[in-house]
Amino acid sequence: MNELTTFAPFHSDLLYIKRVKSKPLMATRSRIGIELKDGSILSAYHHWDGYPEWLGRILNTHYNSRQQAADLIDGGDMSSCWNDTIWGKDRTDGQKYGPEYYSQRGEDCPPRYDKDMEEFFSDNEEYSYIFRNGNWFAYDMHQFEDTVAPEPVEIPAGNLAV
Repeated sequence: MNELTTFAPFHSDLLYIKRVKSKPLMATRSRIGIELKDGSILSAYHHWDGYPEWLGRILNTHYNSRQQAADLIDGGDMSSCWNDTIWGKDRTDGQKYGPEYYSQRGEDCPPRYDKDMEEFFSDNEEYSYIFRNGNWFAYDMHQFEDTVAPEPVEIPAGNLAV
């Protein structure tokens, strides 16, 4: 078996579990949001690699302005914000890398509106990200620990996937 082998469809949306040295890896689910002037948050679900060491650094590297963050979120829920294909096919949007939105395969998954951070934090992803005051902020949602509140976490320094 290769070190990385796709082996089985996952749920009805045909996402795939990857196996590394015979140990299955599951998605690290996250939510990416932008704070609006009234404190509400517009956000999109992000399925793969939502931990700060990858997604946080990708957001800081490639979506580091309010306009870039807004454009990313406007596409709605996504498998990944930084992919070289769109659902297994070459990109036709003129970008070498970019988001892989569920809408690109025909699903209706628009951005979600939350009236405040408490509502934004209520959706059970493992990590949440908010673009606020010109910066990305990351939170460990402690999804598997019922009594622990969301905790701010540092996004590691350094560009990723330039």
